[in-house]
Amino acid sequence: MLAPLKSTDHHADSLAAGAEACIHVDDLQFTIRRSAQRRTMQITVERTGELILSAPPEVGINQLRDFVSEKRFWIYTKLAEKDRLQRKVPRKEFVGGEGFLYLGRTHRLKMVETQDAPLKLVNGRFALRHDAQAGAREHFIRWYSESARVWLSGRVADYQSRMEVAPAGVKVQDLGYRWGSCGKGDWLYFHWKTILLPARIAEYVVVHEIAHLHEPHHTPAFWLRIERAMSDYAQRRAWLAEHGIDVEGI
Repeated sequence: MLAPLKSTDHHADSLAAGAEACIHVDDLQFTIRRSAQRRTMQITVERTGELILSAPPEVGINQLRDFVSEKRFWIYTKLAEKDRLQRKVPRKEFVGGEGFLYLGRTHRLKMVETQDAPLKLVNGRFALRHDAQAGAREHFIRWYSESARVWLSGRVADYQSRMEVAPAGVKVQDLGYRWGSCGKGDWLYFHWKTILLPARIAEYVVVHEIAHLHEPHHTPAFWLRIERAMSDYAQRRAWLAEHGIDVEGI
């Protein structure tokens, strides 16, 4: 399951030892908290944005740094989410000249008097019929959803043979704060907002969910399976972690 759209705050365990020290990994600073009651390492992103690294007493600094490096994409995602949640996102007004994303590119909106559908993408511009303006948001979601179903189904067809899977099919809907999910019966679910991402990033979302048909969890075997199908997946994953939160949709 790919779920980078919203932060979930985790509260640190009650640690008798308290804060012992700080370490820096790249541009990230962590307060280290050790406790004899802990058996595993844990990273907590506080509401303030402070980073807490909880660990058993015997874990060395190099192990802590390795753990942080492994989790850095997740950390950047959470920090970006917190930043986004503190910003006021302007609502779309659905007026002429306003820009709307499709596969990573912005297309301007043009109001028209007559056409055979309420909303169309014509010659690089979205065309919205005047009499459909009141329900513009619903028309956009419907258009995005159908376009996503067709485009994502094509990408699934491209990868299913080389990844040795046979998905039941693709369903597009509002998944809340998840880009995609692998459901029961080998169905692949995608958020309609996936079609707003650049094509190469949306393609990564597809490969990520296909890999879950083999490996339900993010194990080393899971990431190896993705790498075999998409050698530059790490770069695409990093882009999604850093910039996916800025895909505001409508």
